[in-house]
Amino acid sequence: MACAQLQISQIVQAHTILKSVAHKYADKPVLVLGGRNDDVRKVAEGYGFKHAYTTLDVLAWKPEVWPYHDLLPEERATAKPVDFSRTPISAIFVFHDPRNWSLDIQVMVDVIRSRGLIGEPYLDAPADQQPVELVFCNPDLLWKSDFSRSRLGQGAFREAFQAVYQAVVGKTYPHVQYGKPTTETYKFAEKVLREQLEELHGSPAEQMPPVYMVGDNPESDIAGANGAGWPSILVRTGVYDPTQGPPTHTPTHTAENVAEAVRWAIDREVGRKAD
Repeated sequence: MACAQLQISQIVQAHTILKSVAHKYADKPVLVLGGRNDDVRKVAEGYGFKHAYTTLDVLAWKPEVWPYHDLLPEERATAKPVDFSRTPISAIFVFHDPRNWSLDIQVMVDVIRSRGLIGEPYLDAPADQQPVELVFCNPDLLWKSDFSRSRLGQGAFREAFQAVYQAVVGKTYPHVQYGKPTTETYKFAEKVLREQLEELHGSPAEQMPPVYMVGDNPESDIAGANGAGWPSILVRTGVYDPTQGPPTHTPTHTAENVAEAVRWAIDREVGRKAD
């Protein structure tokens, strides 16, 4: 049976929204976090960031930055040779869940406190200035893996960084948050859907048809869909555990799994048109 071919333009991940801000930093050095080796760099470059660097690049430049991790051969092979004492980092983007929290938090603190030049004296910025922009792409505290209990996600990493930064500096660091359930993320997703509709029909859609959100996390999937005015379907195959009580955000419908959720949404729309 033939399978439908997905196009990159049809896929929206938590970090896809960074395409919309890449032009601001296209020619500026930025630090990108998440994933293995330099996978995140490749994604960032695909979005339009021409000078994307990783914490592994920093460690390859000066191993004493974090002496508790020796680069693996594959990490060293993908690291870029850069002199970070002469490369001012203008922004930090946490694309995906970091693999080495301790290294990444240390480098983030260094970049921010030295105003972008790692190894330079720490300088506290004036209250009305933010010399290095910090952006997180996913606020999920927990996510579901194959393990029997939910795992800590990027939201937990953000909390860990802010706790360390506050302990060191005395205050948290201003940041931009994308990802579900933020309004910006749902607006971006709707923009992508409108573009897909226009591509299919050859003209802009006069009215956006109903968009159903299927998700396993009441705090992100359901909260975001409800806030955007989308029908929401909570599935029992992930973070949500019905034995812990009712969900914190009430879905339009609850289903056992994604297949059941999709069938319910289709039946609902068919029924509406029949009426």
